[in-house]
Parts: sequence; structure tokens; C-alpha cells
Amino acid sequence: MSLGGIAAIIAAVAFVLLVGALAVPLIKLGRTVDAATKAITDITEQAVPILASAHVTVDGVNQTLGGVNQQLDKVDTLTDHVSAVTGSIAQVTTLFGATVSGPLVKAAAFSYGIRSAIRARRATEVEREVRDELKKRRKGA
Repeated sequence: MSLGGIAAIIAAVAFVLLVGALAVPLIKLGRTVDAATKAITDITEQAVPILASAHVTVDGVNQTLGGVNQQLDKVDTLTDHVSAVTGSIAQVTTLFGATVSGPLVKAAAFSYGIRSAIRARRATEVEREVRDELKKRRKGA
């Protein structure tokens, strides 16, 4: 097996390990996004009746202004929760990007270094063969 073949096998194994290592955070991120989606859906389901109730309250003559303010306080609380969930999702996305980009850049740099070394070695071998051939021709002439 040549040096290039061994390097290719090492690069393939490293790539498989990298893909395996990246699969775990992706699965966890998927679960986090699913949980956030469910939380937002639950909040939306709770907000619709509250908003409908607020509409009825405003339209109703028998409700006092204090009742309307209570409903608006509930909507503000829901809005605060939605804002917190959105901020958490943004933080998770930023963390995931920072976590994944470093190893990917390193893997790309490593594979580039391997390819460059292989090309340089092949070029050196070709140059050596050309020099040897020229020497043989000079001795023969």
C-alpha cells in the first residue's frame, strides 16, 4: 500500500469520526428546536383564548377597565415568555455555529495540508526520475 493510500485511509477515518462527532450536537439541536417549537405552540394556544377573551371584554359593556388591564397583563406575560424563548433559540444557534465552525476549519486545513504534502512528494519523485533519466542520457551520449 502506498503512502498516498495510507493517507487517504487516514483522511477517510478522520472524516467519518468528524461526521459522527457532529451528529450528536445536531441531534441535540433538533430536540431543542422541537421543544422550543412545542413551547411556542403551547403559548400560541394559550394566547388565542386570552386574546379572544380580551376582545369580548373590550366589546362587553359589563366589564370594567380593571378586568381589561388584567387580560393585558396576561398577554404581556406571554409576550415576555415568547421573547425569552426566542432569545434562548438565538443563543443555542450561536453556540452551535461557534462549536461546529472551529472543528470544520481545522479538518479542512488538515486535509489541505495532507494534499499539499502528497503533491510535493510526487513532484519531488518526478523531478528525481527526470534527473536520473538525464544523467543516463548524458552518460550514454
